[in-house]
Amino acid sequence: MDHSIQPVPSKEQILTFPRFKNLSLENIVVINSLQQCKSIENTLKTAPLLGFDTESKPTFSKGEVQTGPHLIQLATREKAYLFQVSTEILVFLKPVFENKDQIKVGFGLKNDAHLFRKKDIELNNIIELSKSFSSFGLNNPVGIKNAMALLFQINFPKSKSISTSNWARKTLTQQQIEYAAADAYAPVLIFEELLRLGLLSKTIENNALKLGIHPNKSNN
Repeated sequence: MDHSIQPVPSKEQILTFPRFKNLSLENIVVINSLQQCKSIENTLKTAPLLGFDTESKPTFSKGEVQTGPHLIQLATREKAYLFQVSTEILVFLKPVFENKDQIKVGFGLKNDAHLFRKKDIELNNIIELSKSFSSFGLNNPVGIKNAMALLFQINFPKSKSISTSNWARKTLTQQQIEYAAADAYAPVLIFEELLRLGLLSKTIENNALKLGIHPNKSNN
């Protein structure tokens, strides 16, 4: 199949697509203690593939120092884990991010790598999915919304008011929780679909197969 003939759907077209089906709230876990981390340690550290994103409290003043990330999201196909950042949680997550035998996938991760380096965490085996659409004739980075539209004909809503909300607040709103989970869960679906279609580089494909990640036989 020649994917290069498929243009990115217009904003108007995307609005006609079915809405993205996120994980249910019972499959989204907000974590703010080391005790909670320990309860999911085995699941998290043995998952071969994790969707990954972060959220930070926005800075509005010139010269204001970014202190994020304030929320770190990791997702499997079944669950999303939202970590409210503290020193002990960063220590817990450090081996996951530095693990070369786990694939972490997401969009717009360059800034995340910079923020994590400042926290003395090196990101290993991270795949920036925005650059995986050259088979569609798209050489510029593709955002998560357009990726979902291209691959699944799905409308993946992105709310500016939620994305720029206070991610450092102690109690996240339901809208924040759902938004944050979707941003980590959708990359898992996108990676699996690109793998199924044979559109990832051979190096990534071979690494995925070596780690036991096999393409789904059908769409989402």
